[in-house]
Amino acid sequence: MDKKPKDIESNFYVGVEKLLVAVDCIIFGFDKQRLKLLLFKRKVAPFKNEWSLIGSFVKEAESVSHAAERVLAESTGLHNVFMEMFGCYGDLDRDLGARVISMAHYSLIRLEEPKQQLTVAYEAAWFDVDAIPDLILDHNKMVQEAFVKLKRKARYQPIGFELLPEKFTIPQLKLLYDCIYQKNFDRRNFRKKILSMKILKKLDEKDKSGSKKGAFMYSFELDKYKELVAKGFNFEL
Repeated sequence: MDKKPKDIESNFYVGVEKLLVAVDCIIFGFDKQRLKLLLFKRKVAPFKNEWSLIGSFVKEAESVSHAAERVLAESTGLHNVFMEMFGCYGDLDRDLGARVISMAHYSLIRLEEPKQQLTVAYEAAWFDVDAIPDLILDHNKMVQEAFVKLKRKARYQPIGFELLPEKFTIPQLKLLYDCIYQKNFDRRNFRKKILSMKILKKLDEKDKSGSKKGAFMYSFELDKYKELVAKGFNFEL
């Protein structure tokens, strides 16, 4: 937990206008079929009961990053998941309630994990990324720019694995990247490319939900994955 700075003179920065700082979280998830975005019904005015991103004002005794981690934990019940700040939004008229600057973060989570807190605490719902409703303030712009960031990031890091369950098939992995890049990759070329990276471990079990023959399950090699992330490996498919 961040601590409030001590021994700060009350007459520092006299006459400086006070601004509010907020964090907004663009939370992406993948349900093995579609790429999703988590939205919630805003509880306070202005724009009460309209669809919004999940966010919060930054508290006096916390950093911006800790505020984003708090929002993510409160809205999903999850900790230590992928999250990255990607933009600062500070147009003068962006918020009718006050002069608010928002630090936007995007996060990737696995949808098979429990999400019981979502609808109870936030009246939240998952939307397909290509069927997002009109959002309050500049939240639609945030979502669009977060999605662009996600696609760019996926080109030099195997970031898609953050959205997959622990065990998955290559067709499931391909479908995820189809959704991220919004294109249909050639099945054979994708398989050849992904196996050549040597970041997958083939398991002795199959997923037979799609056919009687089934498809072998894989998991990713964590050490190799971390190595590629650190290097910024060219993951372009």
